[in-house]
Amino acid sequence: MTTAGSSVVIIGAGPAGLTAALELSKHQVPAVVLEADKQVGGISRTVNYKGYLFDIGGHRFFTKWDEVNRIWQETLGDQFLLRPRLSRIYYRKKFFLYPLVAKNALFGLGLIESSRILASYLRSALFPTPKEDNLEEWVSNRFGKRLYQIFFKTYTEKVWGVPCTSIQAEWAAQRIRGLSLISAIKNALLPSKTPKAKTLIDRFHYPVRGPGQMWETLAEQLIQQGYPVLMERPVVRICHERGEVRRVITEGPHGGESFAGTHFISSMPIRNLIRALDPQPPEDVCRAANEIRYRDFLIVSLIINCKEVAPDNWIYVHEPGVKVGRIQNFKNWSPAMVPDASKTCLGMEYFVFENDELWSSPDPDLISLARREIVQLGLVRPEEIEDGTVVRMQKAYPMYDPGWTERVEAIRAYADANLRNLQFVGRNGMHKYNNQDHSMMTALCAARNVCGAHHDLWAINSEPDYHEEVKEEDSQRKRMPVESPAS
Repeated sequence: MTTAGSSVVIIGAGPAGLTAALELSKHQVPAVVLEADKQVGGISRTVNYKGYLFDIGGHRFFTKWDEVNRIWQETLGDQFLLRPRLSRIYYRKKFFLYPLVAKNALFGLGLIESSRILASYLRSALFPTPKEDNLEEWVSNRFGKRLYQIFFKTYTEKVWGVPCTSIQAEWAAQRIRGLSLISAIKNALLPSKTPKAKTLIDRFHYPVRGPGQMWETLAEQLIQQGYPVLMERPVVRICHERGEVRRVITEGPHGGESFAGTHFISSMPIRNLIRALDPQPPEDVCRAANEIRYRDFLIVSLIINCKEVAPDNWIYVHEPGVKVGRIQNFKNWSPAMVPDASKTCLGMEYFVFENDELWSSPDPDLISLARREIVQLGLVRPEEIEDGTVVRMQKAYPMYDPGWTERVEAIRAYADANLRNLQFVGRNGMHKYNNQDHSMMTALCAARNVCGAHHDLWAINSEPDYHEEVKEEDSQRKRMPVESPAS
């Protein structure tokens, strides 16, 4: 690939798409960004409801890549806050610190339950499951079956809507790698002073007005530099011939439009991309795409007439008696997220499948459900709840169910042979559980490939360290971190 005479069509104005456009602008390569929605940022957007700001999930800013840090700093600068992290697990009407603090867990669960957890861990350590095919086996081998059932099973099945035995071990390896019960207890009781010691980050950077501020600002800067970011342009056809994409067709409020280019970078869901190809791929490739699954997401944000509800940034709800999976306390992410300091905005997060019972419920019913559950959990009194709103997000999380690897590999093989000037980037673009910094790195490398580099985008986010682990020597460097966890 070369820069001379290149023009790039970028599908999607989330972190990946906008980062690709930014990098191309630095090399003076013409590009246009096409976004299906009315708002940039993808899942990293910020929603404004009557002046109350909230995320689609909560997005911390932590990364190990200096290049990503530079983009954030150059774009927002002093608009980042350094925030303390506090997250807890709600289980059996009690709160447990997360990550694990041994003393807190011991007193919270009691001596008998704690002894059972340790005995279960020792059994798993002595007699591990030899082949780790699914999440249950992977977690049980590292934490013991008892702790898995208490602190992993209920919440994880809320998030994914399927048994943990139906979730591939790769998901656990990617999201919680490098931790075990013993290492967590050792870190809690005997913190090492050596530079090699790893801890979980207890502070993070966050834009004053939420993560959407980052992407809205970057989109404005790109437009000013002559790099269009065109909204409400859903791609419905991707026309290709002789092994390369020639143009994409969008349809929406602006009518049908055609965008030609020499190179194409896509962060649209990989399933939708295959369905949009013209001509269509062979039947086996179409079948692979159609069998790819996603977990969808909706958030009910409640306005609470109370200055302080809880000290947490977010709470994992492991209680099986409610449907809510996680609760965001946006005021504790940034004070600017609420227009009235005497009030609080709580995001009640529900993990769903598109068109299932919850997804299809009318907004008033969802707000009523969230009201009942927040009261049931004992966090808020009924009379304190003033208002609420609902936001739905399709394809929030790519599912790692049995067969997903083979499906993605089939699509990649077809694209390598027949769509040589098309690159996949981002979370849904690659059907890979990327955080926003990983998505940005795939986009940076894709843009550099247009300029002649040869980066393997699929090797990004395969590093052996856990996403939130940071060496003490790294934490002492003045880097601005990022992460966008889903669970």
